[in-house]
Amino acid sequence: MPRPMQSSGRAFPVRTVRPSNRRIDRTMPSAPRRIIDAHHHLWDLDRIYYPWLTDEIVPDFLFGDYASIRRNYLPDDLKHDARRWNLRMSVHVEAERADSEQLAETRWLSEMHEIYGLPNAIVGHVWLDDPDVESRLREHMRYPLFRGVRSKPRTARSASEAPLTGPRIMSDPQWLHGVGTLEKLGLLYDFRVPYFHLKEGAEVARRFPGLTFIVNHAGLPRDRSAEGLAIWREGMKVLAALPNTVVKISGLSLPGRPWTVATQGAVVRDTIDIFGVDRCMFASNFPPDSCVADYDTIVSTLLSILSDLSGEERDRIFYANAEAIYRPVPAGEGRTPNSDRDISRR
Repeated sequence: MPRPMQSSGRAFPVRTVRPSNRRIDRTMPSAPRRIIDAHHHLWDLDRIYYPWLTDEIVPDFLFGDYASIRRNYLPDDLKHDARRWNLRMSVHVEAERADSEQLAETRWLSEMHEIYGLPNAIVGHVWLDDPDVESRLREHMRYPLFRGVRSKPRTARSASEAPLTGPRIMSDPQWLHGVGTLEKLGLLYDFRVPYFHLKEGAEVARRFPGLTFIVNHAGLPRDRSAEGLAIWREGMKVLAALPNTVVKISGLSLPGRPWTVATQGAVVRDTIDIFGVDRCMFASNFPPDSCVADYDTIVSTLLSILSDLSGEERDRIFYANAEAIYRPVPAGEGRTPNSDRDISRR
């Protein structure tokens, strides 16, 4: 039986939020000297079943028309998309593979690391309300790259919808037991909910101070109206007040809108002002975000938005913070247990 990993419930410095007076310099600074892409996906549709990619198109997809990504996306594709940048390592986040194949995804990704050198850390999937959650997590923990899970609770479709009841919501006792199991085993929780659920998420994070909550996609500020952004900022501030929370600057693409300083600058700057440089990580969310913008556009626009930061501060966002939080394994060192090799999927 594997030993629990070293506790990941790090206490991060809590930042006092002050109104930002910074102006965005639209001249792009030099490229990051190194990058860890802290959130991306891979899939091989010829061999592996992802219902949302192979069955009927999912309506109201976050990034609009996603026909362009209903194809194989392997480590060499990510390397190609990021070829202009010094991509050193990456973190793969579960890609909604079929429920019966969750452990197989971790095994397959470990083999991709052996072949291609990417990914270097794995965020897998286990339903947190599974009665056997601990044993399922321990199965994933046999793989050296495994760091934690992203398991999405059931959430409302809009801010105006009535509060949900029933199973698989954040207040569900069975779900909370699963969250506590992550804490017990020293794992990480990649936490993804819409912006209007962030305050509720903060209550969960407060109950488990030894568990690091990694807020995905900057808290998903999809509604960019003044009212929507006010709700988002308030939720982000409540989360950031807890020392066991960090955030990814990712998944900000909006269907039909360009990825520019004008569309993304305020949200990115607010995220950094709220959480602080030491608790923010760059992530591409490729290939889903490629439905709106290419890798070069996202990175170069972020560099323009972050132009008032020092080179060392930008390095924290693009590399050092993800290295400290996810502990990625350099190419060739994350060997798959021999008994679990799946040669047919290479």
